[in-house]
Amino acid sequence: MNEVEFKSFIKKVPKAEIHIHIEAVIKLASVKKLYEQCNGKAMSDDELNEIFSYNDLNGFIQAFLKVQNLLVSVDDFNLIFDDLKEYLLENGISYCEAFFAPTAFLKKGFKYEDMVKIFKKKIAEIKKETGIVIKLIMDVSRTFGLENAMNNYKLLKEYPCEDIIGIGLGGAESKGAAKDYAPVFKLAESEGYKVVAHAGEDVGPESIWDAINLCHAQRIGHGITAIQDEKLMQKLTESKLPVEVCITSNTFTKKVVKEAKDHPIREFFDRGMLVTVNTDDPVFFKSDLLNEYWICHSQLNFTMDEIKQLVINSFEATYLAADEKAAWISKVEEAFKS
Repeated sequence: MNEVEFKSFIKKVPKAEIHIHIEAVIKLASVKKLYEQCNGKAMSDDELNEIFSYNDLNGFIQAFLKVQNLLVSVDDFNLIFDDLKEYLLENGISYCEAFFAPTAFLKKGFKYEDMVKIFKKKIAEIKKETGIVIKLIMDVSRTFGLENAMNNYKLLKEYPCEDIIGIGLGGAESKGAAKDYAPVFKLAESEGYKVVAHAGEDVGPESIWDAINLCHAQRIGHGITAIQDEKLMQKLTESKLPVEVCITSNTFTKKVVKEAKDHPIREFFDRGMLVTVNTDDPVFFKSDLLNEYWICHSQLNFTMDEIKQLVINSFEATYLAADEKAAWISKVEEAFKS
């Protein structure tokens, strides 16, 4: 099966994506539109290229913040969700749990409650128009410290929304140890929220251990440095704690692997770990979910049966109810029979 045939087939298969940031699905045309709106002049190609030029994780985070900075009012989130809808449709994604990071916008003077109103409206519109279900996870962000993370969580509680199901820990891992954020994660978990954490992306396996043992993370974002710790891989295999793998993103950071063909997802899968395939930040890493599955098939030698299992894993790792997971998995099985 060639690339075009593979992607055409996989697009028709129901899929879940559980590690993606909403601002990172923005289309380049939308970046230009926001820039002109913000600066009163057209954006040059050089200016566009400058934003998307970086060679490490910290550089990428700075680029991410630059894109966030182009949003000047809560109404601009309408554009973000319109682009998210197109991304989900283009990749045949039926269910999505996506991160949103409020801190930069709160610092700009946006009101959290106004953001939530837009999120709720757009998520309802997308479901009505396409049938796609979106849930959000607040990235409390290690970039801005524990006090800021706790303040974000307090806003989540103060303005509850059924579309926002929990908190996550993103940002520059090397500048904010997971263990430093244990207080907010323990509190959120005790009050019934879902808790997930980026860990083992740019720091060794100790970050993953801390995310599990101290933050009680229910899923691990990236988790690639687990390959350096046999006991950790055994724990992840036995516990079936989901790992949200983002191959192109992980290859970009070059912390563990420099080429997709060497990505540890292959060993993780063979060991029986519950690994899922995700994009992280499509526009920033110039990939999408169909391409990530193609990488698995073409460079990491996943058979079509194994691709099917990866797709099933994507639903198993969600926060959907058990009967909803089973219904989607049944649809995946049917799609692979056709």
